[in-house]
Amino acid sequence: MPDRFIYLDHSATTPVDERVIAAMTPYFAEVYGNPASVHRFGRSAEKALENSREMIAKVLNCRPHEMVFTSGGSEGDNLALRGVAYAAKKQGKGTHLITSPLEHNAVGRTMQQLEDVFGLPTTFLQPDHTGNITPEMLRAAMRDDTVLVSLMLANNEIGTILPVAELARVAHEKGAYFHTDAVQAAGQLDLDVQKLGVDLLSISAHKFYGPKGVGALYVRDGTPLMPAQTGGSHEEGRRSGTHNVPLIVGMATALEIAYAEHDQWIPQFIALRDHLIDGVLTTIPDVELTGDRRNRLPSHASFVFKHVHGNTLLMHLDMKGIAASSGSACKTGNPEPSEVLLALGYDREWAMGGLRLTVGRRTTHADIDDVLEVLPKVIEGVRRFSLASA
Repeated sequence: MPDRFIYLDHSATTPVDERVIAAMTPYFAEVYGNPASVHRFGRSAEKALENSREMIAKVLNCRPHEMVFTSGGSEGDNLALRGVAYAAKKQGKGTHLITSPLEHNAVGRTMQQLEDVFGLPTTFLQPDHTGNITPEMLRAAMRDDTVLVSLMLANNEIGTILPVAELARVAHEKGAYFHTDAVQAAGQLDLDVQKLGVDLLSISAHKFYGPKGVGALYVRDGTPLMPAQTGGSHEEGRRSGTHNVPLIVGMATALEIAYAEHDQWIPQFIALRDHLIDGVLTTIPDVELTGDRRNRLPSHASFVFKHVHGNTLLMHLDMKGIAASSGSACKTGNPEPSEVLLALGYDREWAMGGLRLTVGRRTTHADIDDVLEVLPKVIEGVRRFSLASA
């Protein structure tokens, strides 16, 4: 059993901030009314709900009513894509969709289903080797009938940040709507939707020290959106279901804290990340950094190792007390090579050897030093076993 444990999987989830827990607690047993009820219990809950909406809208620089509460990033992505696609089709507008093979499955598989089941033609842009997509790439794929483009602000698996403001401008040239999955970016990058120029943006609270199971979707005024689930008139008819007030309060509190303390944490994340990247690249042979070296998430380091199976590596690191990931937390455990790494041009052998290490508020320089001492030895052992059994 290791003497201590080091958590380097903050892109998968983050621990809930104690201040967030404190803010949520009264809404489980004290202020417990249904916010749709007209009595004082309901009004108290509704006040907390709308205060939370205003807090989130302030961070995103949008109107409060443009925020739709969801159960997380996956639902937000689905609501954005299906909502716009269905509404546009009903209105007789274009049906062509654009995305990339690097998107989270909540976008990628939804787009694929919209094409396979509903007949909406979809173009998957080919990124460069670092995962970047340029405005020129998007402009070349735009058609007169393009209705929606969805490209993530920052990639969960390789950390690359896309020039979303420029990409959104290209989409708008043809009258298309632009959605960005900002789940990984929230808490680290600027989410000002006026600067980004996006029409839809999804976030998930557990990526920025909030609770799991709650998120939000920004929908710019005038953007057509057919609800993905029907029922009551919650969220102005855009997302039915009784509000989870404690989690929504927690999300708003976590987001407010993240940006109030942004200047405190981001430089620390960058220093830890760069120390980790430099150490791995200088001490381990047959390794490549994935994603863009400079234009990447402050907390994010990701690599591919030759002759290494990612899941085997994760198990050995776990036995050494290091929690890491081979890529998206929604795909870890899959014996197949990373679809993202294959899309970047890595062959199957390299794509099997992905490792993602993401730092957080509790990560120390001593943690990174310990990882840099352990990781080369673990890689050497895994490679030796892999080559011997080949």
